[in-house]
Amino acid sequence: MVIYFTRNQPNFFMVSLLTLCCALRNGEQLHASVLVARVLILPGVWYNVTAPRMDIHHLRVFVTVFRNRSFSRASEELHLTQPTVSDHVKALEEELHCRLFDRLGRSIVPTREADILYSHAAEIIEKTDALKELIGQFKKEITGELIVGASTIPGTYVIPRIIAGFKKRYPSVSFQIVESDSKAVIEKVLRHELLLGMVGAKMGHGQLTFTPVLEEELIAVSSPSLIKAHEMSLEELTGFPMILREEGSGTRKEIQRILEGRGILLDELKVVGYFGSTDAVKQAVKAGLGVSIVSELAVRDELKYKLLKKIKVKGVQMKRKFYTVTHRKRTLPFAYSLFMEYLKAHV
Repeated sequence: MVIYFTRNQPNFFMVSLLTLCCALRNGEQLHASVLVARVLILPGVWYNVTAPRMDIHHLRVFVTVFRNRSFSRASEELHLTQPTVSDHVKALEEELHCRLFDRLGRSIVPTREADILYSHAAEIIEKTDALKELIGQFKKEITGELIVGASTIPGTYVIPRIIAGFKKRYPSVSFQIVESDSKAVIEKVLRHELLLGMVGAKMGHGQLTFTPVLEEELIAVSSPSLIKAHEMSLEELTGFPMILREEGSGTRKEIQRILEGRGILLDELKVVGYFGSTDAVKQAVKAGLGVSIVSELAVRDELKYKLLKKIKVKGVQMKRKFYTVTHRKRTLPFAYSLFMEYLKAHV
């Protein structure tokens, strides 16, 4: 039996989900008619069994457009065509009798109605996913999608390997990796856009929990033709043209910390370029543009095939930690908790 609810009962779907969850947790065999009857006894609740209404997919599309502030980026993330994304949003606008986004040239701006809808829609989606996960637990199968934010190094060189092992154990779990710099990932967790992130630096927020999971070494590299020496002091190294990551990068934050520990400021360096990815930094170093300090994980192949040269820095230990980051006020769903435990055990 398919039940559609009236427009003036925005929390009805949530009540239905919570009712079903409670019954399942208590081990009840709950039929659709019982669920409807149990919900309908609430005072002031009405229902309509014929009129079409919004569905969860409409809300997922809306939430993705809202977060990206872009129909095109949302279509890429959802693997849908842009006209399909637009149709879903239009259907919601017609259902709610309001405009959700103002189109300003190539950009869009959420309306006040969209701001209100977003918080409720995100909660409904989260409860729906939790319901699927709960039923999966009853079937002794872990299911669902894990959306994990990651800075460049863990997102490229750590998490894919962990996912491969986790998928062998829990094949019904799917993943979406949202890669950005550490600062952006942390901000997304802080704004409740992500439940879990993995970053290369702690950036102080009292509402967040940072758990160390991996330690790695940062190393100085150059093209084989730029520097002939195999070892030098940090002061000598910083006399060469330097290539750095952009502001907000965890690698850059650690480099800055190491340099300042030796009394060297970033402003004093001969910086020839700031780049938005580790791959771009590697390409610039290989081209002979300058030297850089990078994650050893990121240059293993280049060192193996002698495309880059490692420069040992005398008297300096350049190590840094990677952390998982979660919000103190959010409870991780079961699948996320399993992944966290697996990550800690296998990095």
